[in-house]
Amino acid sequence: MNYNNAKEQFEKYLNSYDRDNGKVRLKIIHTYGVVHDMTEICKRMQLSDEDTELARIIALLHDIGRFEQLKRFDSFEPTTMDHAAYGVQVLFEESMIRQFVPESTWDDIIHTAIARHSDFKLEGITDPLTLLHARLIRDADKLDNCRVKLEDDLLVFMGASGEEIGAQAITPVIYDTVFKNQCVYSPDRVTRMDYWVSYVAYFLDINYRATLDIIEEHDYLNKIIDRIPYSNPDTRQKMEDIRTHLAEFIHTSPGYTWN
Repeated sequence: MNYNNAKEQFEKYLNSYDRDNGKVRLKIIHTYGVVHDMTEICKRMQLSDEDTELARIIALLHDIGRFEQLKRFDSFEPTTMDHAAYGVQVLFEESMIRQFVPESTWDDIIHTAIARHSDFKLEGITDPLTLLHARLIRDADKLDNCRVKLEDDLLVFMGASGEEIGAQAITPVIYDTVFKNQCVYSPDRVTRMDYWVSYVAYFLDINYRATLDIIEEHDYLNKIIDRIPYSNPDTRQKMEDIRTHLAEFIHTSPGYTWN
């Protein structure tokens, strides 16, 4: 198991896709951002070298299904393709995993972590090591998505400008969900503001204190909320309520423990 070898194979895989396409380019940057964040989380959690290497490889491969989704549908929407399911199909049903990891020792962990990384809730995993890696990739994925929400072009990943988004209302069920300490269920989103709320609500699904510490240190909650100019007065007030609630959650949540 060697991350650098896996990276070489990943770069070869990407040659089948249009690297000049804006959405493809965003996903490539995101992939390596998740690897970077995974490395930092593992360091802070003082994980073993083996677990760190495995976690970095899972991070490298977690969105491998996205590239075919973009090629076929030019969309990130889950209604067009289940990118996690397609990713494990490519890796395990088509046996591509052996190009990235020659040994089969960690196949079950890799399969589960990638297949479950975008599930609404992570449930039903009983093996402690598998659960560790399934939680890690969900944390690292969300952590880089903080960068995405701050740096990437809103028109590319939101399909609207900040001004357009901030003029919209927040659907009541979306607002109420946050105060139940639950993530937003994708089909419940109606407006682009609902989508924006869902991107801060995923802080409620962070697993490890190390990840929450990074979120606090980078002030991601405030930076993401403040990226949008809220011209809708009701939306502006609701976002301040959400800010207060989530800041308290991020600061006080103990997270899960490992070892």
